[in-house]
Amino acid sequence: MRVSICGVRGSVPVTDPGSMGAGGNTSCVAIGHDGDPPVLVLDAGTGVRRVTRMLGSSPFTGAIVLSHLHWDHVQGLPFFSAADRPDADVALLMPEQGEPAIDVLTRIMSPPFFPILPGELRGRWTVEGYGEGVRRVEGFSMLAREIPHGGGLTMGLRVSDGRSCVAYLPDHGPQELGPGDDGLGVLHPAAIALASGADLLIHDAQYTAAELPERLGFGHSAADYAVSLAARCGVPRVLLFHHDPCRTDDELETIAAGLRRDGAPSVAIAREGEIIDL
Repeated sequence: MRVSICGVRGSVPVTDPGSMGAGGNTSCVAIGHDGDPPVLVLDAGTGVRRVTRMLGSSPFTGAIVLSHLHWDHVQGLPFFSAADRPDADVALLMPEQGEPAIDVLTRIMSPPFFPILPGELRGRWTVEGYGEGVRRVEGFSMLAREIPHGGGLTMGLRVSDGRSCVAYLPDHGPQELGPGDDGLGVLHPAAIALASGADLLIHDAQYTAAELPERLGFGHSAADYAVSLAARCGVPRVLLFHHDPCRTDDELETIAAGLRRDGAPSVAIAREGEIIDL
């Protein structure tokens, strides 16, 4: 499995020079089989445009799975040019909203808020909702579990090719379920099911532990929680993700360095352009 980090920011994209080491695009991770081009895209923030460059002259043929529908996870969708061409073949999956998924997408993407409708995207597109459970997507097994975030149904995702596994929890506010043992949120069953035994955990780390008390209810995690979850679930590697848009590269590195311990999971910040072969 090849995991490509395409967008790492939360909330809004940024262009500040001091933040470009990690990258300024919003959430997107692309996955392919054994070094092949991506066929599974997790979230379509502005980072999804990077997938077009990865494909060269080829169209996108595969699935886009949205963890939830907040702007920073969908705003790149109509700008994903490899998927907006006559020879593209795209399955778009979004968490079930209790109404036809195409109607939900049309509310996100239609005049006067956007100049074109979903049906005007070129290529073959299917749009459907998904719920909790396991399904096959582009040759991968994908487990979806609802996780607390607020403002609409949010899923954490676990993707496996049968040999390796990545857990993806980009927006996660576990403190909504209680403070847990350390005040950062409960290590709850859904998070544990997603992360247990994974080779890589990509996890919301928008805040520090010191910042969290003033941001309770914002739907995001302290970076410390991501490391605690990985340790609890036997995950050897953590990528801190969904960086606060105000956070500089130096600040991100300081946060990661403060969470590294002997015998604990390895901790690094997610960086755009990084490729991880599992």
